[in-house]
Amino acid sequence: MKKVLTIAGSDSSGGAGIQADLKSFSANGVFGMSVITAVTAQNTQGVFAVQDIDVDVIEKQIAAIFDDITVDGVKIGMVSRSETIRVVAAGLTKYNATNIVVDPVMISKSGYYLLKPDAVEAMISCLLPLATIVTPNIPEAEEIAGIGITSLEDMEAAARIIHSIGPKYVLLKGGHREEDATDILFDGDNFQYLTSPRIATKNTHGTGCTLSAAIAANLARGYNAYEAVACGKEYITTAIEHSFPIGKGVGPVHHFYNLYQKAGMLKDE
Repeated sequence: MKKVLTIAGSDSSGGAGIQADLKSFSANGVFGMSVITAVTAQNTQGVFAVQDIDVDVIEKQIAAIFDDITVDGVKIGMVSRSETIRVVAAGLTKYNATNIVVDPVMISKSGYYLLKPDAVEAMISCLLPLATIVTPNIPEAEEIAGIGITSLEDMEAAARIIHSIGPKYVLLKGGHREEDATDILFDGDNFQYLTSPRIATKNTHGTGCTLSAAIAANLARGYNAYEAVACGKEYITTAIEHSFPIGKGVGPVHHFYNLYQKAGMLKDE
């Protein structure tokens, strides 16, 4: 079985972050491991506090995994401080990590800034050049590329700028646009377009984490970039279609819907 590492923050409500990544890894057929960069006090209504993990502990978590276990892929999520970003980048470089998916998490759905302003440049300069695929949504792409995005042409322009920073592929997600939900995958030469239907639900907590983790899992399993993204898109679409309400706010997606369905565990749904 392939082994994939998530480097991200912990979501105490279980819908996003490390918890979503591990669920997504399992659902996509790989063994999940984690390096925790921060602990959040979080639920379906928002993020209320963040405790960053000491960089020495982050460094030791990375070493503990790579010194013992073959890592077939890496997903990077919440890395809120520049010092955290630098130690993660140094660790991945030291161990020659491959199949790296960077989800440039900046702001939670409730508006909490998960990436400190002074850390944006560190992410751009240290992490993006290591990425096999970087997966920004439109607000994140606007921040990284430094341009406004309202059209598909703007998305293409931003993808070109982000690709010039160093990642092999840019998956720019179009879910924030008011029109169709087209994502674009850019390899430096060609654009490929992935369109999925908009799903009428408020329960989308952890979608970005879940998708990027699925892509990392599929890269680790040997899929090429387009195949990994396409499989990840199909997986997250099903997970959103069968998302469910918990708590008083934005509920999670259903990470295991297909598996539960095959096991006959959804008869009472």
